[in-house]
Amino acid sequence: MKGLLSDLVRYRKLFQMILVLGIGGTFPIGYQISVINYPSVYIKQFMNETWFERSGGPLRERSLLFLWSVIVSVYGLGGLLGCLFSGYLTVKYGKKRSLLGTDLLVLATACLVGFSKLAKSLEMVLVGRFLYGVSAGFCMMIHTQYAGEVSPKRLRGLANATTGFFWSLGKSLGQVLGLRELLGTEASWPLLMAFTGAPALLQLLFLPSFPESPSYLLIQKGDEGACLKAMQQLWGSEDHREELGDLKKELVVGQSSPALGARALLRDRSLRRQVGVLVAVIVTLQLCGINAVYFYTSEVFHTAGFEEGLIPYLSLGVGFCELFSSVLCIFSIERFGRRRLLWVGCSLMALALLLLTVTLALQNKHPWLSHCSVALIFLFVIFFGVGPNGATMSVMMEIFSQSARPAAFLIGGCLNWAGLFLVGLVFPYAVVGLGPFCFLFFMVVLVGSGAFFYLFLPETKGKSIAEITEEFNVLPFGKRLSAVLRHGLREDLSVYTNF
Repeated sequence: MKGLLSDLVRYRKLFQMILVLGIGGTFPIGYQISVINYPSVYIKQFMNETWFERSGGPLRERSLLFLWSVIVSVYGLGGLLGCLFSGYLTVKYGKKRSLLGTDLLVLATACLVGFSKLAKSLEMVLVGRFLYGVSAGFCMMIHTQYAGEVSPKRLRGLANATTGFFWSLGKSLGQVLGLRELLGTEASWPLLMAFTGAPALLQLLFLPSFPESPSYLLIQKGDEGACLKAMQQLWGSEDHREELGDLKKELVVGQSSPALGARALLRDRSLRRQVGVLVAVIVTLQLCGINAVYFYTSEVFHTAGFEEGLIPYLSLGVGFCELFSSVLCIFSIERFGRRRLLWVGCSLMALALLLLTVTLALQNKHPWLSHCSVALIFLFVIFFGVGPNGATMSVMMEIFSQSARPAAFLIGGCLNWAGLFLVGLVFPYAVVGLGPFCFLFFMVVLVGSGAFFYLFLPETKGKSIAEITEEFNVLPFGKRLSAVLRHGLREDLSVYTNF
């Protein structure tokens, strides 16, 4: 605790910047993902009324369902488009100016959605959701890179883990504001949808007082003086020669290999292991089963005998549980490391899904098992928040150099948004066909991911990019497997028993 307090004082400007980055970064993404379900009834009613005024007749049921599906899914398509342009923007204009431009886009979109009901235009809702998606594609890529690059090596994991925290915070606030007692009403749903403009405005006001990332200033701009000034502004006036030396080593490598595009990165044989890890972490996030667990939450609470009026608040508790676990990840990632959080988290999530499948399948015969299902849902969400949700972005940030990072995040972002779209399209059919046994598929993915991270992912905690790259280059399968057989798993399993 004493060390944490001293860091808060010494790096207070850095933590202020992390807060500013978060409220305009992954926070609005989580908010928009969770909030769309709450006003759905009122938006559909608005669409029907608007169509009736234009054509003199109501929308057919199939047409209404189709239009609503387009409004929900177009967010993912916008996110994919935003990812495609994020790499170019960050290389040409830097993270700071790119985020400020994104804030302007969010503010314009919030006005568009906020006045859609007054203008009686369902097209404004549709275009607004798409533009929110575009801004989310920018923010997801830029926020994560920016937070990692402005942090010293010893706090890099903590800074990257905050992206998962702000994502969960946005989801939780969306759930709270979407309640009927607040903005989840027929009169207030445009304000609920436009609320994202508030954090964008805050970031637009405060971000200009913070510097561009030191690595961008040195490696992309070649300005050592501005780089050192940014370090001193964010980290204090102490000696930063070690961090500056690490960046200079990366600069030398970058001069011999200029900024890579996505295609060049995929073809680069020296980075294939890093690309493999990138694909693995994205697949794990998309196919870990967290969306399936949230889907089943209301049904499990209903079966457990909770009153209908309490279920929305219990579901809100699950969201706050994810938020709490993301806080745990922030304070544990620098102690236990990224690799251990990932593989242990995946293993425990797989075990929770196996037990959840059993309890859901048998709870009709044994009603008391429904309470076990409730407990397993909360445990699963905790394991997700402490493990993959927080550690994934840190790994993506740390295994690539400055020259390859924008392309890597472009590839990862495209995979992420495409995965969101496909999972949302296929999952309802899997639920109908398999019921609770659909969790077994996610369990297999988690077991495979946990094994992959244990065998092939080197620990990145407290290491420079050059050191991490060297570990990837000297980490053949045989050496890693022999190390596993010699040392076993006992040391890594301490992560969830030492909080």
